[in-house]
Amino acid sequence: MKNKAVFLDRDGVINKKRIDHVKSVDEFKIFSNVGDAIKLLRDKGYLVIIITNQSVIGRNIISEKKLDEIHIELKNYLKQSNTYVDSIYYCPHIPEQNCDCRKPKPGLLIKAGNDFGIDLEKSYFIGDSVSDLNAAKEAKCKGILLKNDQTLLEIVQKQFN
Repeated sequence: MKNKAVFLDRDGVINKKRIDHVKSVDEFKIFSNVGDAIKLLRDKGYLVIIITNQSVIGRNIISEKKLDEIHIELKNYLKQSNTYVDSIYYCPHIPEQNCDCRKPKPGLLIKAGNDFGIDLEKSYFIGDSVSDLNAAKEAKCKGILLKNDQTLLEIVQKQFN
């Protein structure tokens, strides 16, 4: 039997989105109750995987080492909530590179599906943009749009209870 997953966009879903990009741990502001939401998803039997575009690397704004530090901060935060994500996949490319891994293309979703034996048709992608929904559709996942006034926990409680 294949696994089922909930894929999450990062900026705007897990943490506050910045117009000038998250460039450091200090700028990485995790929304309250993210740990509770991820714990609920895990308790329902879902793998939880982050899929994020991080063109800050391709633009030479931050290094991959700096991005790793930001993601370690997230993992430490989740540990305090007694939960975790199974993996974080990111696209480092700028849009002009037209790669297969940058959302709205489904490359990272398909790669995660293959890596973890995920049935994408029984999985979800929660994002805050049309780009996220298009990637979900292309990968044959169910897309869920998080609107500005919603939290991840509210979406999870409504959709997965």
